[in-house]
Amino acid sequence: MRILFINPNATASMTYKIEAAACAAAGSGTTILAATNHAGPPSIQGPADGEVAEPGLLALIREREAEADAFVIACFDDTGLAKARALTRKPVVGIGEAAMRAAGAGGRPFSVVTTLSVSVPVIEENVRAYALGDLCRRVRASEVPVLALEEPGSAARETVAREIALALAEDRPGAIVLGCAGMTDLADQFAHRFGLPVLDGVVSAVKALEARKR
Repeated sequence: MRILFINPNATASMTYKIEAAACAAAGSGTTILAATNHAGPPSIQGPADGEVAEPGLLALIREREAEADAFVIACFDDTGLAKARALTRKPVVGIGEAAMRAAGAGGRPFSVVTTLSVSVPVIEENVRAYALGDLCRRVRASEVPVLALEEPGSAARETVAREIALALAEDRPGAIVLGCAGMTDLADQFAHRFGLPVLDGVVSAVKALEARKR
């Protein structure tokens, strides 16, 4: 199976991070491909950025449909997901939906820790659309700009960690969902640090698509 991960924003370093995480999670029969939407904004922080990103994202699906057996939209807002699914008969997965469904498997409650407050309403709307409102304890903003996660030596990771600690104390979830593709490299270390499942949408999307092929 060939899975094409599309980064809806124009930041190539994030695409490389997404591709590396997906490759590490993929089974032996899965090939990971990755594409950057160079027509998109540098990051997607809220609905306005999502609207700007959509045309280039959809164009990439049209242009590269023959190369892939499935597509993943690698933005936690699931930018353009419904429109993307209307373009192709092949599976299209959003990392937000993939991560939240994995977190809620078996009725497990979860909290989402994302970047900025402007993204919270979009994610909350998706929680309702995916009928996960009974399981999602809260969508929390760490107030870390997306691109701060790409800066070596920044305090972004510890800021996210502090929000996770608050979520555990206040929400009492059974799992944490990292609400940004730029956090994909943090899941394992945070799971070890906090002692509960910390789910990332990139890995969750790979596992969801591979499960369909079994």
